[in-house]
Amino acid sequence: MTDLAALAVDIKAWGQELGFAELRIADVDLSHREAGFQAWLDRGYHGEMDYMASHGMKRARPAELVPGTIRVITARMPYLPAASGDDWRERESARSADAQMAQVSLYARGRDYHKVLRARLQQLASRIEERTGPFGYRVFTDSAPVMEVALAEKAGLGWRGKHTLLLHREAGSMFFLGEILTDLPLPVDTPMTPRCGQCTACIDVCPTQAIVAPYELDARRCISYLTIELKGSIPADLRPLIGNRIYGCDDCQLYCPWNKFAQRSTLPDFDARHGLDSASLLELFAWSEEQFLKNTEGSAIRRIGHERWLRNLAVGLGNAADDPQHRGSAPILAALQEASSHPSEMVREHVAWALARHQD
Repeated sequence: MTDLAALAVDIKAWGQELGFAELRIADVDLSHREAGFQAWLDRGYHGEMDYMASHGMKRARPAELVPGTIRVITARMPYLPAASGDDWRERESARSADAQMAQVSLYARGRDYHKVLRARLQQLASRIEERTGPFGYRVFTDSAPVMEVALAEKAGLGWRGKHTLLLHREAGSMFFLGEILTDLPLPVDTPMTPRCGQCTACIDVCPTQAIVAPYELDARRCISYLTIELKGSIPADLRPLIGNRIYGCDDCQLYCPWNKFAQRSTLPDFDARHGLDSASLLELFAWSEEQFLKNTEGSAIRRIGHERWLRNLAVGLGNAADDPQHRGSAPILAALQEASSHPSEMVREHVAWALARHQD
C-alpha cells in the first residue's frame, strides 16, 4: 500500500526536477467561489469569451469535469527569462513608453507555455504511476474549464491579488499554473495568508482601468482580452489607451511590489524568439502572413492569426502619433498606406483609424 504522505513529498521533489518552482496539493471544493463567479458572468465581464459561461458551474466543480477527482496537484513554473536583470521592470516600463517599439507580454515571447507545462505535467503523472500503479488523473494548463487560480490559492501556492492573478511572497506573479486532477487521496497543504494590504498599485496603473474593484476584472476593458481574445474590431474609445501593447499587457504586474521577487525560469523555452523583446512596430507590421506563421510556430501568439496581429499593430502605429517625434512619420505613413488596401475589412478599418490619428 502506497504511503501517501511520502508520495506527496516525492511528487513535489519530482516536480522541481521537471522545472516547476513549487507544487502543492488541495482538495477540490470550490463552492465558496461559485456565487462570485456567477456574478462576474452576470455582469458580462467575460465579454466574448463564451467558453467561460458555457460550462456553467463545472468550472468550480472539478469532480464534475473529471469524475472521481478528490485532489488537485497544482504547480507553478516561472517564465521570466533567465537573463533578465534586476532592472527588468524598469526596462519593460521604458519599452512600453517608447512609441515606435512593439510591446509583447513577457509570457508570450518564447515557446507556447501550454505545450511546455502539459508535457512536463504528463511526465510527472507517469512518474507517479510508476510508484502507485494505474490511477485516475487528467493534466491541465489553461486548457479546460478549471478555476486555476482558486485551486492554486487553496493549495497554498499564493494568494489572489487585487489584479486577480496569483501572487507569491517569494515569486511575485510571473509564473504559469498547471494542474493534475487526481483520485489519489493525498494529504493537502495549507493556504497562504493574503498580503496585498492597502496597496492599489495594479488598479491605479491599469491603462484601461479594467480592474474595476479589488479582485474584480472587467475583461472587456483588459488589453490582454482586447489584443488576444477579441475577434472583431477593438472599440475605438479604448484604442488610444492600448499604446504600443500588441499582444497582452504586463502593467499590473510590472508595478506590483511583489514582483521585485519574481523568479527566473530555469528553462530556455521562455527566452524571447524572433526579436520579440526588441522589435519595432514597423518590423512586425511588415511580416507577411507566411512570415507570421513561420515566426510564431510553437508560440502562443499564433492563435490570434495574422489578421488580428495586423489589427493590433495598426492600433500601435496609430498611437505612435501621440509622440511628436513619430507623429506623421514617413515610414509609418507609408506602411499604413500600403496596408490600406488589405483584403481584411477589419485590418483596413484599423489602418484607416491609425492614418487619421497621424493626419489630424
